[in-house]
Amino acid sequence: MAAEGSVLMEVIRDMGIEVPSMCYLKEVESFTSCMLCVVKDRKSGKILPSCSLEAVEGMDIISMDDEVREARKSALELLLSEHVGDCEAPCQLTCPAHMDIPLMNRLLAEGKFHEALVVVKKDIALPSVLGRICPAPCEGACRRKSIDQAVSICLLKRFAGDHDLEADMSWMPIPASSSGKKVSVIGAGPAGLAAAYQLELMGHHCLVIDRNKIAGGSLRKEVSPEELPPVVLKREIEHIAALGVEFRLGSEVDAKQFLELQKSSDAIVVATGKGESGVGAWGLPMHPKGVEVHGKTYRVGDTAVFVVGSALKPSKLAIRALGQGKEAAFSVDQFLKGQAVTGEPRLFNSRFGKLDRAEYAEYLKESKEGERLEPAQKGEGLTAEQVMEEAARCLHCDCRDLKNCRLRLYSDAYGADQKRFKSEVRQLCTKQVQHKEVIYEPSKCIKCGICVRLTEKYKEDFGFTFIGRGFDVVVGVPFNESTAEGLKKVALEVADACPTGAISRKIESL
Repeated sequence: MAAEGSVLMEVIRDMGIEVPSMCYLKEVESFTSCMLCVVKDRKSGKILPSCSLEAVEGMDIISMDDEVREARKSALELLLSEHVGDCEAPCQLTCPAHMDIPLMNRLLAEGKFHEALVVVKKDIALPSVLGRICPAPCEGACRRKSIDQAVSICLLKRFAGDHDLEADMSWMPIPASSSGKKVSVIGAGPAGLAAAYQLELMGHHCLVIDRNKIAGGSLRKEVSPEELPPVVLKREIEHIAALGVEFRLGSEVDAKQFLELQKSSDAIVVATGKGESGVGAWGLPMHPKGVEVHGKTYRVGDTAVFVVGSALKPSKLAIRALGQGKEAAFSVDQFLKGQAVTGEPRLFNSRFGKLDRAEYAEYLKESKEGERLEPAQKGEGLTAEQVMEEAARCLHCDCRDLKNCRLRLYSDAYGADQKRFKSEVRQLCTKQVQHKEVIYEPSKCIKCGICVRLTEKYKEDFGFTFIGRGFDVVVGVPFNESTAEGLKKVALEVADACPTGAISRKIESL
């Protein structure tokens, strides 16, 4: 029995039924705007906002059916039509390993080299190696390139990796508790090493088998020692071994041994690389370029075998092979846990395309002007001071609230289409960066009014308010005051309550 005056949405949630919302905050007065919390009255068939209705005796409510789901999806698509902002930056989307490049840049710019290393190592097993040889597709997508020159992302990644080589190993990630599962990885090139690294972190013991007496595969055969010093590759492979990965080198795998591995292993990752003999005789389905697998999961049919790298399709890009190894690790992990094998999870991603020239100055507000820095000598890296300076050139195109943005999470859950109600002319992006703790990006605002109600409750001198009327209404600080003036008391509280990344903390936690 609900208490008198209870909000319908809260009553439904207390029953353990999820009801999404973006404009509702329990500690302030209700203000219905997002229409995401809608439910259906069974008697009348009406769709109702549950955040602003009082629960009364005799109500018969449908919390979810096809009509409710479609109404919520449409509400999200209307919000997205006016939401101009990227979830993930173009550089991260283009990186085959999907590394969080903007966060690495922010940490390096602050001199937080250890923290930056942790971010890099989450996705890339061999940053020092790739920082020397990667052709940098991420730099081709860098938005700074349209203003002057792309950020030197690979050199920054190289510095983070080299910091790893010189560190005391305290950065080492701690693998998950052992699953008791064993994975055999055939091939010790970049794809195999990446798969083994990720799987070991997931708690599955990995045995890496390679016909060569030294691990590294194409990284040793096809890259000159001048470009990639052997000591760098050796040290990074030692770090992988230090996690618990076992190596069996100088061991050829033929058809008979492959069958034996299938019996003794819970899963197999084939990463034999280019020009390796024998794979065609292992009984795997083949096409003219390599083994036939499911395109997203790298799985061979319904078997426990997964194939990555040039065994799948010849490629000269080590970062692409490494990215496939990482992606396949998610599929193997799902398989070993008895889950549906769907591959690496990817959330909904808002994108708005190229920067307009009028937006250059807005994005440079958070960045350092000037052309990119290059090492004094070809083949060398940047100094610590240069790294901080170069990393500060990043435009911070990504959203700082990636993990908690409810607009993103709900859009993913409901399969929202950002383009459904998209207008021909988009709103220009602006950034208000005057406040020392938070940043406000009006183009990401969905006009939920939470910031308005919070600043009113805590009696900010200026606070936030609705400015204008109708379709032209915006949320901002009245009298053209700055966010520094508008948020003197509850800046962080407002940032944490914002359901999108419109108002966010300048420095996010790992």
